[in-house]
Amino acid sequence: MPDNVEASTTQPQAAERESLAERFPIDVTQYSLKGEELEFMQAQTGITDEEELKKHILAVQAEAYAIFPYPCIRRFTFLNFRIGRLYGYDQLLRLGKEHKDAIFLDVGCCFGNDLRYAAMGGFPMQRMVASDLYAGYWGLGHKLFRSTQESFPVKFVPGDVFDPSHLAIASPIYTPASDPVPDLSALASLNPLRGHISAIHASAFFHLFDEAKQEHVARALAGLLSAEPGSIILGTHACALQQGERTFSFGLDDTDTHTLFCHSPESWKELWDGQVFAKGSVSVETRVTDFLGLGAEKGFYFLEWCVTRL
Repeated sequence: MPDNVEASTTQPQAAERESLAERFPIDVTQYSLKGEELEFMQAQTGITDEEELKKHILAVQAEAYAIFPYPCIRRFTFLNFRIGRLYGYDQLLRLGKEHKDAIFLDVGCCFGNDLRYAAMGGFPMQRMVASDLYAGYWGLGHKLFRSTQESFPVKFVPGDVFDPSHLAIASPIYTPASDPVPDLSALASLNPLRGHISAIHASAFFHLFDEAKQEHVARALAGLLSAEPGSIILGTHACALQQGERTFSFGLDDTDTHTLFCHSPESWKELWDGQVFAKGSVSVETRVTDFLGLGAEKGFYFLEWCVTRL
């Protein structure tokens, strides 16, 4: 992600969005949909003809790219359902089935793909909360999946994770929350959820920020998590084998450079177990993957991870 794509407390100006979209135009040759993901999209949209489905997806992609040209939209990685292969996914479904008040939050949800996948797996939609900086993505999610608020009744709460009126940092709780579970339908921010969320998902999200902001987000999400053993935070994002900034070249001719702060598996574990949460109060599982095929050439990997309260 370019330095000037980093999410902040102010939405980028139109000129910046247009500049990025010009430097990184949509490339339809990167479209690929097959196997389980093809079947999922066919089932969700009701469009079984592959060519018609492709046209439908491309139309929504163009609208989404006009909101902000994130690489995950340009590269069609929003069609890759990450959550089902993550550490903790089975635990997420178990929480939804065994705990009547379990709440699932997806941060940086974009179209809500992963929420829909979890709903298909059995997590109750009425106990899901979605959040993103750009509210337009949520509306396009309904367009992409041909759903409505009635057919997919997940509460969407737009907001900036660095805006304390939306999500303030609060220390993790280590005893059950004393206040009642909030009415999800009435939520105007994520703050009323402190200590009440059983599972939080954040994929392709942390790598948008520098090291300090990644720690900020980690602490903010930790304050939302229930003290109940088995509560989880899971996700995936760019990483490196050694912690630090990494500069990558992408774009039309590889002349544009993109600098990301990348945690290593070891530094990611240290962040959560001992800095964000009290040492020994959580377990952290990690796995390095190279699903974009850029590891050997550019040292660009992804980290799949799950933080579990003990």
